[in-house]
Amino acid sequence: MARRPNIEGALSKTSSRYELVHAAVKRTLQLLQEGDDFFIRGERELIKKTFQAIEDIAGNRVKIIRGEEEV
Repeated sequence: MARRPNIEGALSKTSSRYELVHAAVKRTLQLLQEGDDFFIRGERELIKKTFQAIEDIAGNRVKIIRGEEEV
């Protein structure tokens, strides 16, 4: 069975689902700028960049700046 992103953990880092979606889109766009491929090679599998964006938010690997253009 495929892994699922830690949505509950990411929601705890944001004030609403809307803010999570907005931050995840911005982080995904940042990841896409690093390369044209939609996947990142993990240890054993390919990981979608959208999945990685949610994991980055849940794991505090990105900073969400409210009211500004950056994630």
